[in-house]
Amino acid sequence: MSMQAAVAPDEKPRLRMREAIPSAKPSRPPLLLLAPAGVLIGVVGLCCLAILRLSFGEKSAEWSSWSLGSYATIFDLYYLRIIADTIWLALVSAVITAIVAFPIALYMTRTPSAFMRRAALVSVMLPMVVSLLVQSFGWMAILGPDGLLNRAAALLTGAPHAVSLLFNRTGVLLGLVQTTIPLAVLPTAAALGGIPIQLEEAASVLGASRLRVYREIILPLAWPGIAAGAVLVFGFNTGAFVVPLLLGGMKVTTIAVLIRNEMGPLLNWPLGAALSVVLVTLALSIQALNRFIAAGARS
Repeated sequence: MSMQAAVAPDEKPRLRMREAIPSAKPSRPPLLLLAPAGVLIGVVGLCCLAILRLSFGEKSAEWSSWSLGSYATIFDLYYLRIIADTIWLALVSAVITAIVAFPIALYMTRTPSAFMRRAALVSVMLPMVVSLLVQSFGWMAILGPDGLLNRAAALLTGAPHAVSLLFNRTGVLLGLVQTTIPLAVLPTAAALGGIPIQLEEAASVLGASRLRVYREIILPLAWPGIAAGAVLVFGFNTGAFVVPLLLGGMKVTTIAVLIRNEMGPLLNWPLGAALSVVLVTLALSIQALNRFIAAGARS
């Protein structure tokens, strides 16, 4: 009796499937696949440790001395004001960006036109494609003394240089909000996309007004995405350098601009490193606070 005859009829399809499926090759070790990411994280970690060690040094003796003088200097009123100003700019820009991003994200998730959805997405992502330097120079051309905004204001009011939005906090805020719109829109759109449209329809059928639907259904369900976008904007803007430097001039100084001044022209590397540690600690603290709030909301 042949082998094929000895096999039961219901076993033949299984044998054919086993013959058709090629033998699986041994997979690569998972640690080998994680090696590139591990190398990158290791290099970043070494750089962070180098900055941390540098912050405990002294000027002109950065690697051979240990001192807390740089951290003591940060508690000077001048540096505390700059840190507070940086936090204020990042916080206000995060709130404004979250408010501006919500209707954009709502339109992207609720419009029935696929073309308009793609057009809105492309418009939102443009700031991520264009360099921050180019965008900042564009804002300078708009907000400058002889810029487009002042020319338009002069045509309407007849007074030259009626608006002063360059080299002050208002101009910096405009630049920070515009450059971080995508960071707030995308998480908010992801949260709004997960809300079934049937919830809004059911609330409307039961007599809820449009404002009440937004207040009691859409906003609470979309809040995790809105908060995530605001935290991303805050973390990004605490370390913003190009926008405050160009749009603020010498009148608006943030931690990033101060680090550049200390590490560059002044050659005070320990103080610049200490300010870098403060900046990273501030950003990580906000991230940790956001995770803590999100975990408390889920529980």
